[in-house]
Formats: sequence, C-alpha cells, structure tokens
Amino acid sequence: MIMQKLQESIGKLNNPFVVGLDTKIDYLPHGVSSVVEFNSGIIDSIYDVVAAVKIQIAMYEERGVEGIEEFYRTAEYAKGRGLMVIADVKRADIGDTAVSYSKAYLSRDCIDFITLNPYLGYDSLAPFFEDSERYDKGVFILVKTSNKSSGDIQNLIVEGRPLYEVVADKVAGWGAVHMDGGYSRIGGVAGATYPDELKRIRGIMRYNYLLIPGYGAQGGTAEDIARALDGDINGILINSSRKVLLAYRKSNKDYREAARNKVLRMKEELRDAFNDRVQ
Repeated sequence: MIMQKLQESIGKLNNPFVVGLDTKIDYLPHGVSSVVEFNSGIIDSIYDVVAAVKIQIAMYEERGVEGIEEFYRTAEYAKGRGLMVIADVKRADIGDTAVSYSKAYLSRDCIDFITLNPYLGYDSLAPFFEDSERYDKGVFILVKTSNKSSGDIQNLIVEGRPLYEVVADKVAGWGAVHMDGGYSRIGGVAGATYPDELKRIRGIMRYNYLLIPGYGAQGGTAEDIARALDGDINGILINSSRKVLLAYRKSNKDYREAARNKVLRMKEELRDAFNDRVQ
C-alpha cells in the first residue's frame, strides 16, 4: 500500500527530504543539452538518499508538447530508479472535469501522488479520493502554502478561526475515511515559511502526511520545521528544489555531485535540528 511504502522508504533512508525537479531551461549547466538529461543526472545522483521527487508541471507545460513529454519521461525515469513521484499539478474541478483530471494522473504507473486545490469543495476532490483507492495512490491538498501572499486568503478569519485551520479540519476528516495503515492517503501541503501555522496544522492533522515546501530558497529552515513539529519528524516530506538543482552554481563540482552533496548537507541540518533523530 502506498503510504506504508512511503513510510518504509523514508525510514530506510532516514531522510524525509524530497527533491523538487522544477527544472527551467536556464538551470542547465554548460554541456547539458536537455531538461531530461539534466533531470536524469540529478536523479542518478540522489536516488539512493531520498525517497521521492516532486515534479512541478508548470515548468514543463510552458514548453508545450515537448515539455509535457519531458515531464512524463522524467517521472518514468525516476520510477525506474526506485523513487516515488509526486506530480505537483494542483488540480481540482467539478463533475466530469475532475474525473478526467484524476484519471489523467492517478491512473499512470509513473505517478504516486498529486497535489490538489480545495477551493472548489468536496465534490471537486471526491474523484481523486476514489481513484487514490482504485489505483493505490495518494494526494496532498493545499492547506497553508509557502508563498508570501498566502495569508490574503488562507489567514482570513472564518467563525473565529483562520481559514487554513478550517481547511486542515476538512482534510483531516476526509482523510479519516481513506486510511492506509497509520496514515491517510490524503495529506496536506503546509509551508516551512510559516512555522506557527505549520504547528497548528500538525495539531489538527495527526494522521495525514504533510508535504512541506519552502525549504531553502524560499527561506524555510530545518530549525523552523523542528520547532513547529515539536521535534517529531514522523509523517512529513520536506521539499527543496532550487537549493539542490542549482547547487553547482555555488560549487566547483559537477552538477550531479553538487546536488548530492547538498541533499546530504540538508540531511545533516535536519539531524541537528531534530536532535539526531535523523541518522
């Protein structure tokens, strides 16, 4: 089952980091001719130290059909290397559109998880929940995102509570119906850039994995995450993209070696912040 597999993989590696393959053309170092070549090199360098990669589809969609092909080729290569794949697509819609979106991603062997937007409500998400059971997949629903203006909407007060807490309650409730071992197939997205909010969300979503973006380039730190989670490293995935992909620009190393070294350094940072709970 997907969540048990995720737990086992993270436990084996003692590393909850996810590498985000949000690759843009101008990220390519000299001598690398394509996004797929670059991504494959990154994957080859980190497949044995992280459990998963997250692929942000926008960076591929902007290149049209060629980019979409690169997206799926990257996902398939990562799966072939034994990694789990999160497709960061932030989908949701009504009726047959939601059904089609869900099948488009969750029916594919090369994708294990996708991200969803809850703004349209339960019926826009239900097809994804059903397909997560049908295809043994998982989803992460946006709760408190890492961007600077997320509070414009997500921190609005609704019946005495910030909206992100209301959403966290909803996600926890939906998740309780879709358990897979100790955790639900339905997880949440909560940014490292807002540790106070992350702390409250974890208090609500005890049995849901949290995908935590915003580490590194956006300003989130291992110390922020450790404080927010009271030193409990279970049930989280921490994403870092540019910090890994562009590590070679601050090093005289090959981009693959630089990426691997950065991931191992981030693991050390996390171990220190969580008082050696990461080995």
